[in-house]
Amino acid sequence: MLQTLAEHFGHLFGPLRLFSSHLFLAGFSGAAAAVLTFILLPRYWHRLPRDQGRAYAVDAEKSIGKPMGAGLLFVPIFALISILIVPLHWPYLLVLACIMASMVIGYLDDKVQGGFSEYTLGAFDLLVSLLAAAAVCQLLPFELWLPFVKTPWEIPAWLFITGGTVLIWVTINATNATDGVDGLSGSLSAIALVSLGAILYGIVGHQQIASYLLVPHYPAAPNWSLMAFAMVGCLAAYLWYNCSPSLVLMGDAGSRPIGLLLGVLVLASGNPFLVIVVAGVVLVNGGTGLLKVALLRFFRIGIFRNVRYPLHDHVRHKLGWSNTQVMVRFMLLQAVGTPLLFVLLLKLR
Repeated sequence: MLQTLAEHFGHLFGPLRLFSSHLFLAGFSGAAAAVLTFILLPRYWHRLPRDQGRAYAVDAEKSIGKPMGAGLLFVPIFALISILIVPLHWPYLLVLACIMASMVIGYLDDKVQGGFSEYTLGAFDLLVSLLAAAAVCQLLPFELWLPFVKTPWEIPAWLFITGGTVLIWVTINATNATDGVDGLSGSLSAIALVSLGAILYGIVGHQQIASYLLVPHYPAAPNWSLMAFAMVGCLAAYLWYNCSPSLVLMGDAGSRPIGLLLGVLVLASGNPFLVIVVAGVVLVNGGTGLLKVALLRFFRIGIFRNVRYPLHDHVRHKLGWSNTQVMVRFMLLQAVGTPLLFVLLLKLR
């Protein structure tokens, strides 16, 4: 919307031309989202459901009674800011609709006694993942750049949507499983989103840099990056209140939409392996449990028998790490690992 205003009325009022700059919009979206979340979150979190604790989770009793489901407050702020800063084209609107739907189902799962069944949630995640993957490729063939392959590959839309659906489904559930330590899910997600925003805006979204690095140039990438920075603003304000000891919890209403957005932005970057680069700790932490349950339930293969999941529960229970140690050490692993792995990903091509 703001980009349209700059395009049609920038010549009449000079300052409006700022809204034609993706760099300005990135800063504007992050700042606006942070301010709105910082102000509105404590004003309305008393209306959120209260945490009832999680069976078998370490120190679950410490969270009992805290407001849960902060995503119900900051995800709409993200959606509102996104509508203002990205073009009102169907791919962006469909992804925003999927994110809002994930927020609603996550909130209901938090609120309903006992929550939904795993299969109900899994089926819903599959549906929104399918729609979001279709939105990214716009039902057209998509050019991917892959590790160890110098020449980009163009794949048909059906193959992109199939693989993209699986990737988004995994990021939704891995991010959701990571939400169990004060500040952990929000911090790791913020690092991943900043990395993706920089890649989408400064590499695949920049024609000259993309050409120099031998990766495809995606004209839509800068617009996807704006969504990343808008969510980073929301998470920054949320983490102000969620740092240990937390005053409010994200809940499924926040973690599920964030995971969906992570998957979408990885697909928009054109390299599905970037999910390992920007969110490797999230995948290992949350994905360990997904793999363990899937192998045991569907293939009767029991591995990781001595490993609790999510992994943050394992290190707290088995290694005696405090919540702060878990958050700081996991953040360091992701913050240091992301640039190193990204350089390897580019140079090994």
